Amino acid sequence: MNLKQISRRQFLGTSTVFAGTALLSPSLLNAAQAAKKRTAIDQVTLGKTGIKLSRLGIGTGSNSGNVQKALGKEAFNKLIRYAYDQGVTYIDCAQSYQTFEWIGDAIKGLPREKLFIQSKIPGQPEKVLEVIDRHRKAFNTDYIDSLLVHCMVKDTWTDEWKRVMDAFDEAKEKKIIRAKGVSCHSLPGLTRAVRSDWVEVHLVRVNPQGAHIDTPAETWDAKSDASHLPAVMAQLKEMRAKGRGVIGMKLIGNGDFTKPEDREKSIRFAMQGGFLDAAVVGCKSPAEVDEAIERINRALAEA
Repeated sequence: MNLKQISRRQFLGTSTVFAGTALLSPSLLNAAQAAKKRTAIDQVTLGKTGIKLSRLGIGTGSNSGNVQKALGKEAFNKLIRYAYDQGVTYIDCAQSYQTFEWIGDAIKGLPREKLFIQSKIPGQPEKVLEVIDRHRKAFNTDYIDSLLVHCMVKDTWTDEWKRVMDAFDEAKEKKIIRAKGVSCHSLPGLTRAVRSDWVEVHLVRVNPQGAHIDTPAETWDAKSDASHLPAVMAQLKEMRAKGRGVIGMKLIGNGDFTKPEDREKSIRFAMQGGFLDAAVVGCKSPAEVDEAIERINRALAEA
């Protein structure tokens, strides 16, 4: 129709339609956002902490970090930068990893506000705040995004580690850590962590094959299998109900999943279950970063 032939009534009617569309646009926008594809590099919120991190984190502690250490410092730095360039902003560290002292150089020059650095303190150091300062110095940063007590296995750990936990609280008040939590390596330790109101962030071993996941034995290296999974899943459900930040680890079965179908099965389970905010995968090459991203993206697209 020629524009000159449009009547005033038609013009007003058309304008009303456009106005209605404009009024609906926020809803349409929300729907579009809801339908947006989820990916491995999405910035997700860690439970009730309000802290953002990429859904996929790069682990620096495979076999206590010996796998990454074997790369050499230059190759390790390039690997961290490669992951960051792909959108992976979550870096998982620990004082006991062989790569601990390398992190500062690896992230040098990257925008600190875009990174999520999680680290872990082992044992019960006498001067906890000084140890936290060691982490900040090693990473060349003013603060740690998430700091965990490392490798808890006893049902009584919240009593035995109270002095350490109190120091974490003090550090949080001083804003040198943003969130506090625990990594557990047994079912008793995990169950106690869920019951504790102190915990904000959980780092949990989980995969559908049950490889290297938490068992009733109060030891970090007890042999496990799929029969131990239901008890772990019950605790994950409780964490989610309490609004805790939940990060999965051991998705590749501590490196045991050498068959692609096992890695695919595990990542699908983790990404489609709705029980994790994020997950960390230990990588030793750009190809492994790419694979983790690809598998996570596929799992999320099919969820």
